[in-house]
Amino acid sequence: MTTLTLRDGTELYYKDWGSGQPILFSHGWPLSADMWDAQMLFFAERGYRVIAFDRRGFGRSSQPWTGYDYDTFADDIAELIEKLDLKDVILAGFSMGGGDVTRYIARKGSARVARLALISAVTPLFMKTADHPVGPDASLFAGIRAGLAADRPQFLDDFSTLFYGTNRPGAKVSQGVFKQTLQIALQASIKATIDCVTAFSETDFRPDMARIDVPTLVIHGDDDQVVPFEATGKLAAEMIKGSQLKVYAGAPHATCTTHKDQVNADLLAFIQG
Repeated sequence: MTTLTLRDGTELYYKDWGSGQPILFSHGWPLSADMWDAQMLFFAERGYRVIAFDRRGFGRSSQPWTGYDYDTFADDIAELIEKLDLKDVILAGFSMGGGDVTRYIARKGSARVARLALISAVTPLFMKTADHPVGPDASLFAGIRAGLAADRPQFLDDFSTLFYGTNRPGAKVSQGVFKQTLQIALQASIKATIDCVTAFSETDFRPDMARIDVPTLVIHGDDDQVVPFEATGKLAAEMIKGSQLKVYAGAPHATCTTHKDQVNADLLAFIQG
């Protein structure tokens, strides 16, 4: 396996396919680089270099006890970008992964970054607070952590229904996708899986929004039952200067799978624009 040994000894697994302008993909919770297969194949076949990594604690990366916060995740990305000497890189983050590519720019700047794509992302703030009343209540995330601790396999199996929106009329997702999703999710550390619920729900990226100074594309489904559009994508597009917003009518959270052709086409047009 291709891995990078990070500053604290954590082994970060990554895929690196093709050649050309690089696109770095950051995955959602509780998945791995494999969630990007449709995008990786599409862009590598069209002359791009595509890199996707397993976040620490997930997939094939090692499972430290601590370090499941966005400053650490951003610094992990910085080490990978520097190790591979990526320049003019397009950063693409899905769901939880939208937070770490955003925090990377906020902490490290955009000297190596050409563009940013936030897909079904948790930015700028997920959880409901006094000055962010549209987010889900803290009790929801407490329930998620409790459910994971009690019976992680069953909780994650049940979660896929909301993730893919198969509780909506006409939704079509194969059993193979459901099985792969559970298999990927159960590769992760249970500690990382639980700790990251706190990280992605409570981290406030609103100050980071002002630090984004590259062309940005925001993609979000308007029927996202996991990361509601009104609480996240809509506000991110309003806060990031000059950003483009693509709202997918009726789309669930897992747009990179359920709407993969549309995501690929929109991302390609954005990169080439």
